[in-house]
Amino acid sequence: MTKPERLLWWALRNKGTGLRFRKQHPAGCYILDFYCDSAKLCVEVDGDTHDFTASRDAARDRWLAARGVRTLRISSNEVLNNLDGVVRYILDQSDAPSGPLRGPPPPRGEGL
Repeated sequence: MTKPERLLWWALRNKGTGLRFRKQHPAGCYILDFYCDSAKLCVEVDGDTHDFTASRDAARDRWLAARGVRTLRISSNEVLNNLDGVVRYILDQSDAPSGPLRGPPPPRGEGL
């Protein structure tokens, strides 16, 4: 796991989110960074390498969506610079109705 993934994993496990995430969860031929079965939510931490894999990421997101799983993509920079905002955003999106997840996490110091 990368440093941003480790930080997010720690936050999801230790901040009393009420959600149970699995790390490095297998789904078909894919490995999801984080997955919450109760919310049918996949959280992917995207670093610089994801700039080169956009078409593969889109195909994977479509495959997951066809199985009722929403994908939330968070930049590694956002995790490093705004961890609390990212966790709040994930919690907000875990209750959102099905469909594409849009918008960035709230800026540092704003939101809930």
